Amino acid sequence: MKIINLEVFYIKPRWMLVKISTDEGIVGWGEPTLEGRATVVGEAIRVFKEYLLGEDPMNIEHLYNVMYRRGFYRGGAVICSAISGIEQALWDIKGKFLGVPVWQLLGGRCRDKIRMYAHLLPNIDHPQKDQIDQWVARRKEQGFKSVKMGMFVPVRHIDSMKMVKDYIRTFSYVREVAGDDLDIAIDFHGRISPAMAPVLCRELEPFHPMFIEEPVLPENVDALVKVADKTTIPIAAGERIFTTFGFRELIEKQAINIVQPDLCHCGGILQTFKIAAMAANYYINVAPHNPLGPVALAASLQIDTCIENFTAQEHPTLPDKLDLGVGLFKEPFEINDGYIDVPTRPGLGFEIDEHLLQNHIYDGNWRNPTVCSQDDNSLGEW
Repeated sequence: MKIINLEVFYIKPRWMLVKISTDEGIVGWGEPTLEGRATVVGEAIRVFKEYLLGEDPMNIEHLYNVMYRRGFYRGGAVICSAISGIEQALWDIKGKFLGVPVWQLLGGRCRDKIRMYAHLLPNIDHPQKDQIDQWVARRKEQGFKSVKMGMFVPVRHIDSMKMVKDYIRTFSYVREVAGDDLDIAIDFHGRISPAMAPVLCRELEPFHPMFIEEPVLPENVDALVKVADKTTIPIAAGERIFTTFGFRELIEKQAINIVQPDLCHCGGILQTFKIAAMAANYYINVAPHNPLGPVALAASLQIDTCIENFTAQEHPTLPDKLDLGVGLFKEPFEINDGYIDVPTRPGLGFEIDEHLLQNHIYDGNWRNPTVCSQDDNSLGEW
């Protein structure tokens, strides 16, 4: 079997897909979405296409290394996202060729169903009590046992106690409404400085968050270690880190309790499997990052099924359920009582309806919003 074509599709609201075709008629799909940089990733895939045409798609590890190592300069968000989507598509082909789901090729299942966590609120900076009431009730009615909410933006390097109390007041109300049986994670999104993060963590501890995600920016692992050492709240990070090389320091320094590789950025399925194995040596669990589309979810579910140190799976929880494949897949994923059943179809476990795909095409030019402080218009972390 040989690779005969690679095609890129930009999909609303901000996703992209790569389709790999073979001379035996088997097609594989992957999601190399990089928010705000999709068209740049598309160009990287065009370059990799020259490497891959005529190659055997079954040789996934070899082709990964061809893409990662052949260009001399390695890594980074754009290159690793392009590789990740292609690698997912290669696994999709391999599973379809052999007639088994990908998790069967990675050691078999460790569970019968996969715990999901929802995004609790839409992008509301300072939600009111009635909005919190509405969204908590909705997520509970949908059966979720775990949710995640965000942090106000922007936050100054040294901010006021008023900002701290405002956020604590909001989170304490969420906990009051939700009760103790709903796990609630908080995404700091790297918006908080090493000076402010311990203050916020200290004030949040009485309300027992499930974890705090990216309390500080990911470039300096030692800064993250200092924050982790000052709180009893579990720390999660990893969405902006690439390959096993990038995750080594994060894991070895035990800066986290939960590692969050993103299968669309970190190098793909096999890299995530290796990262999970590295993490297991330190009793660190895995919660794959996924605020993206249904192909990214499909790839994540394969990993969630076959690793023993899995916590919960993120998905963006869109109202139209496009992130579950509704309006795109012939058989969308379904969440029942907060869980998705282990996928049993070959490959990544879905089939795209290419007629429906045309309804979601756009030019790929989605941009991250600019967030600035209100008083002096200085740039904040988004």
